[in-house]
Parts: sequence; structure tokens; C-alpha cells
Amino acid sequence: MARVHPNMVAAPGAIDEAPASSAVDGPTTLTVWRKSLLFDCKGFTVFDAEGNLAYRVDSYASESGDEVVLMDAAGRPAFTVRRKRLTLQGEQWLVFSGEETRRPVYTVRRSGRGKTLAHVTACAGTGAGPSYEVEGSYARRSCVVYDGERRAVAEIRPKEVVGTDVFRLAVQPGVGVPLAMAVVVALEQMFARPSLLRSWST
Repeated sequence: MARVHPNMVAAPGAIDEAPASSAVDGPTTLTVWRKSLLFDCKGFTVFDAEGNLAYRVDSYASESGDEVVLMDAAGRPAFTVRRKRLTLQGEQWLVFSGEETRRPVYTVRRSGRGKTLAHVTACAGTGAGPSYEVEGSYARRSCVVYDGERRAVAEIRPKEVVGTDVFRLAVQPGVGVPLAMAVVVALEQMFARPSLLRSWST
């Protein structure tokens, strides 16, 4: 099997907020491993193109997974993803900045129409950020995120040889990389069967 995590030390600057764009370097490519490095945890371990730890999600087996925290390499919360209950608009997950859970910045709503998997919508009063649509198949790790002008701004694609537990996330300049990872966490909650983060018996 190809080596998934070549370096376990955070790259210089990895503890800082990920840049929203990188016009010189082109898209940011991450390797996402559907496995926590902590004992008795489920989650994600995410590496940058140099093999350095970039993000992680750790969810203890006893937890329901209805609230998940995406952390950077230093363990600082980047986004909290929480399931919205009692909604008439289908399954929705709220994305909060850091650990603050009073005012969501985005909602990720499951779509039941055609090839569209989910709608990612900026919440009112948070700076009116752009909205996105996710199309494709998360089960096959083959998804594209489009902005309002139908430009592909992020893509999930399989990583050769290693199966669906390891895949690539490519994020175009101008899109926040942590936000793209938060959308991946929401897709995992909605479409993975079984989800490695969520207990479906709860």
C-alpha cells in the first residue's frame, strides 16, 4: 500500500490559518485519510502535498457524531460542523467558525435532485460569502464543488491503489481550504454508510 502519512510533524506555518488563495502555486492539494491517529477515535487525518499534517478530526467512539470539530495541525479548532435538528428542508449541517456555535457561517443541505449532492449556503449576517453546489458521488470519492458561476472550485477524487478510505481534495485559489475540509466532513456525515464519524443508531 502507498504510504499515507510520510511526515507527522506539522510543516512550518501549518499552525497558522490556511491561506484563502494561492495564485502562484495553483490549487492546494490535500490527502485525506479516513482514520484518526488517536486510540479509540474515529475521524480524519489530512496531509498537505509535502506529507505534513494539515488538519484532523477526532471523534470518540462513544460520541454520536452530530457535532464534529475540524482542527488544524496544532489542534486549534478551524470549524465546528453540527447537525441541524427539526428542519423541514431536509438534512442540514451547520458550519461554525472555530468552536463558537451560536452563529453559523454556512449551512450544508442535502439535495435529493439529480446529480447534486448538497447545497452550501452562506448564512445571513456573516459577510455574505459565496454559495456552492456539490455534484457527483461521495461514496466513490468523486465530487466537484461549483460556485455560483458554475466554476469548479474544489474537487474530491480517489487516490490510486489505496481505495476509498484515502482520497485527494484539490482546492482552487480563492476558496478557503479549511472551509472545503468542513464541507468534506458534512458530506461524510450525510452520505457515508456507515459514516466513520456518526453513529447511525442514534
